Amino acid sequence: MTMPIFIVDPSGDLVFLNEPAGVILGCRYPEIGTMPASEWSTVFEPVNLEGRPLESEELPLMIAMIKHHPDQKRLWIRGLDQTLREIDVIAFPLLAQEQRYLGAVAVFWEVAK
Repeated sequence: MTMPIFIVDPSGDLVFLNEPAGVILGCRYPEIGTMPASEWSTVFEPVNLEGRPLESEELPLMIAMIKHHPDQKRLWIRGLDQTLREIDVIAFPLLAQEQRYLGAVAVFWEVAK
């Protein structure tokens, strides 16, 4: 898969990010491993397009996790390589039969300049 993908389990722990996501986030999954939501929601220093820091509850992946519905947003992040990137994010909950919650996924890409 060439789309950057970030997957969390039902408790919000990062359980997978693919190589394209690692390029944008400035890290690789084997280097960071499982990461709790309290960490991944802040470590990339998300800010809105006006430069205001985003609360973790404003992030599309957190909305998909907590409210169990899709969300989309354009924002800025600072990768662990210290590169500032503008990205578009779409996140949605992962639901099994009978609406059993399995986690959530974010698909994102860097905005072309």
